[in-house]
Amino acid sequence: MGFQRFTKKNVIINSLTVIIYLMWTHLTGGIRPEHYFLALLWLVMFYTQEKTRRFILGFSFFIIFWIIYDSMRILPNYEINTVHIKQPYELEKALFGIHIYGQLLTPNEYFAIWHNKILDFLSGFFYINWIPLPLAFAVYLYFNDKILFLKFSAAFLLVNLAGFIIYYIYPAAPPWYVHLYGFDLHIGIPGHRAGLARFDELIHYPLFKNIYSKNANVLAAMPSLHATYPLIVLFYGIKKHLGWVNIIFVIFTIGIWFAAVYTSQHYVIDVVAGIMLALVVLFTFENLSKKRFLNQWILDFTKRI
Repeated sequence: MGFQRFTKKNVIINSLTVIIYLMWTHLTGGIRPEHYFLALLWLVMFYTQEKTRRFILGFSFFIIFWIIYDSMRILPNYEINTVHIKQPYELEKALFGIHIYGQLLTPNEYFAIWHNKILDFLSGFFYINWIPLPLAFAVYLYFNDKILFLKFSAAFLLVNLAGFIIYYIYPAAPPWYVHLYGFDLHIGIPGHRAGLARFDELIHYPLFKNIYSKNANVLAAMPSLHATYPLIVLFYGIKKHLGWVNIIFVIFTIGIWFAAVYTSQHYVIDVVAGIMLALVVLFTFENLSKKRFLNQWILDFTKRI
């Protein structure tokens, strides 16, 4: 049976889906160019041919992640629970404080004083790949191992959902916030590139400035999802037996963890919390995926992508 691209049913469903999505983004902060791009990408991929339709359906996990993340701006976490500013700062000092010249500094404060251009560049390079790395890995798995692709995609979505829930339960300010605003709460502030500004200066382009100006989760530093993504990639890279490629994944994982602290985007405790979250989600999901109902769903869905 051939692939029917333009059945009345799928045209109606896809048209309504795109319209609802654009209406929703308008309500949650206004439609930006990337929203039109996503809508157009979905329609083009879905209707071009069967291979592209299967591909975009497979990557619907990542699309769902993006829509949920982008929609969080409609209900900021600081409207749900108290924002913790001083508590994580003091905990960071107690656990990882650095004594220097008679002062106790957080690692972020230390790196804000002592940094160099090599680390500035490497940190920016690693940090900018926190999304491209899992996406590139997902593309590889899609064409080489559909079952592992689905497991990776599902784990990626689940770790994000768990992280978003924690953001609302425990809103937490990032290190750069304390540097700029102290311990007083200022709502509605934009995201800040902090130490990543030094990378922008090196490449003579406001790369991170453009990214963080659109941040939907300014007061959501714990757990660090930057810390979870490369760890999930590494986990499934090991399961795929990628050999020397996993060494690259290890380097990127450690590099992103270091960059998060070095650039004052996260405390060490945020990174540790992100690592723990990833491990809990991976352990739970991998055990559940052995259950008959979930294993059957994975097998069935692979036939559609």
